[in-house]
Formats: sequence, structure tokens, C-alpha cells
Amino acid sequence: MVQLVKPSMALQEAYMAFYREWIVCGEDIVPWVVGMDPSDFAAYVKQLNEAHKEENTPEGWVPHSTYWLLDDAGQVVGAANIRHRLNQKLLESGGHIGYGIIPSERRKGYAAQLLALSLRETDELGIREVLVICDHDNIGSERTILRNGGQFESSFTEAHGNVVKRFWIHRV
Repeated sequence: MVQLVKPSMALQEAYMAFYREWIVCGEDIVPWVVGMDPSDFAAYVKQLNEAHKEENTPEGWVPHSTYWLLDDAGQVVGAANIRHRLNQKLLESGGHIGYGIIPSERRKGYAAQLLALSLRETDELGIREVLVICDHDNIGSERTILRNGGQFESSFTEAHGNVVKRFWIHRV
């Protein structure tokens, strides 16, 4: 059974294997927090676990929480970053939840589970209208969002020309 966990020192080896795979594959790293340098792992974990506090939020940013998805063997196979509210940039092209699965573990159902578990976390935060966004050509992510109740609203072209699709998931 997969589980969604907060970052911890106990998962350093599993996380570093996850991180290295992202770096080696050369793809854009999703969510963005995975791309942060974890070489001082204790500081990295502390930063991730304190980012939900308003006093730790830089100007122009929003409080956010990061979770790692563990497979049955306790390996980190995915990550989610949940934004507690939206600013203009997130409303246009970031959304409430950013999530990603390492390439070697895709097409195994992990993304749908990761998004479903992340939606439980947004429920806990009281977010009833959840915006989830994917690149226009990311069919797998679009299917995952639709499977989790996403309703397409619109496309948005980012400043550098990338087009994203915006979906709302209405929670009860």
C-alpha cells in the first residue's frame, strides 16, 4: 500500500535515489521543490517542513506543504507540493497541487494515487475548489486529473510560450 508522508531524515537514502533519477533523466522536475539542492539534507527537510508557516513565506510566495509518496517497499516514487492558497501566478499556471512521479515508476497508477492522497490534504486545509494544472501535451497527467474529478476550465499560455491546461476539482 502506498503512503503519503512528510519529508524526514529517516528517508534520506530513499529520497536521494528519487532525486538522482530526476536529475539523470534530464526532464523538468515536478514538483519544483524536488529540484532544490538536497546536499544539506537536514536543512532541506527542515525547509520543506516549515514552508507551511506564514512567517517562512517569502514575498510573492504562498505557504505550501510537501509530501513524498512511498511505494510498498518504502521507496520514494513521487512527490506533491500543495499550495495553501493561490496568487496570480498559481491561479494562471501553477495551481494548488504540483505532483510528479519518477520516470521508472510511471504507468503503474502512482500518479492517480498521489493526486487522490494530495486531495485529502487539501480537504484538511479546507480547500474545496482545487486547481490542478498540467502541460497541454501531458496526456497522462490530464487523465490522472480527470480520474480524480477534474473539470477542464481553460488553457493558459505562459510567458515563455508553454501552454497549460487548467482543471478544477470540486470537493464536498
